[in-house]
Amino acid sequence: MSSAGGRGLNGVPGSTMALYSAVDSVLTHHDLDLATTALTERAQVRLPAKLQYAWPHPTLPVFYTSSSDGGPRVPSTTDHVCAWAVAADGSLQPHGEPRTLPVRAVHLCADPGGRFLVNAHNLGHGRLTLHGLEADGRVGDEIAQAHGLEFGTYPHQVRVFPSGRTVLVVDRGNKATESKPEDPGALRTFGVRDGVLSAGQVVAPQGGYGFGPRHAVFHPTRRWMYVSDERLNRLYMFRFDAEDRLEAQPAWTLETLADPGHVRPRQIAGPIHIHPSGQFVYLANRADQTVEMNGARVFGGGENNIAVFQINPDTGEPKLVQHANTESIHVRTFACDPSGQLLVTASIKPHAVLEGDQVVQVPAALTIFRIGGDGRLAFVRRQAVDTPPGEMLYWMGIPARASA
Repeated sequence: MSSAGGRGLNGVPGSTMALYSAVDSVLTHHDLDLATTALTERAQVRLPAKLQYAWPHPTLPVFYTSSSDGGPRVPSTTDHVCAWAVAADGSLQPHGEPRTLPVRAVHLCADPGGRFLVNAHNLGHGRLTLHGLEADGRVGDEIAQAHGLEFGTYPHQVRVFPSGRTVLVVDRGNKATESKPEDPGALRTFGVRDGVLSAGQVVAPQGGYGFGPRHAVFHPTRRWMYVSDERLNRLYMFRFDAEDRLEAQPAWTLETLADPGHVRPRQIAGPIHIHPSGQFVYLANRADQTVEMNGARVFGGGENNIAVFQINPDTGEPKLVQHANTESIHVRTFACDPSGQLLVTASIKPHAVLEGDQVVQVPAALTIFRIGGDGRLAFVRRQAVDTPPGEMLYWMGIPARASA
């Protein structure tokens, strides 16, 4: 979840921020002390099923969650989007009834005007669902869409441009396997008016082959968009105009890995966020392949770090300045706090690693970094998170949100 924007408790400098994390269907509210980095658990709420993604209302103290009992390539039977009222202390209470979704949602967002909520679905043929938002932030009825819109093979993220006029689908595609060819990726835009989508632009360099975008983030003040490529371990910077039209090719393409010439199996780029100042971009590199050693399955190597890029204020060009080790395996989500002082990563589950002749468990964890004035990350500590068998630390965020 982006930490830029919003106002209130998590939108202005203060001593404590509300941090939320989810293991399976349990969403936990923590207090994060900016001075000491102490992370204190406050309360938990249970969702209808496993949390998939979450997003705050842009102006109201309301928080949205999408949940499902399915998963990647796993069909679901229970799928919902819920609204939660956020108290001044960050605690959550149900805000209206859950709304049923047709299939698992992998990502959601609210538009900048707080008029509608969008969920992206990628099982089977990709699709979006849009719900209107009531004046008090409750989730309203689903908004019917025109037939024939094409959302891609694997829509992995949905965002709304800062103008509020255009919806972006980040279509990852799929890498080639022994049994099937590559599904090309693309960036797809759709005009939106009163919550109704219309066909827009398809940006697919080289026809989308060798292009596997996962997540995108908008610069807070310029018409610049930064995109992580999951399949190729790359960062792209795209420019767009006043009508939200993207340029056909990225202005810059950079490697994200410290050692791009030595890519291990299951080495993939992950989420991407921009510092609230607009001066730095952060991107997660993650790896979790296992190999058998000493009779156990252990981590087989690869990069688990946050790549830090400095943004040229005149051109938007990103420059790689650091790789910060997360001291954990496979960071699926992370966030900057809205004041820009801390960055926290979340690794999804425990992994066995070989240290000398000993097999050691690296826990699922929240790893806390302090952000320097130059954007670089300084490791502070790692806080283990209990993940029962079969459950994962699937999401965390520090949302900027409105005052109660």
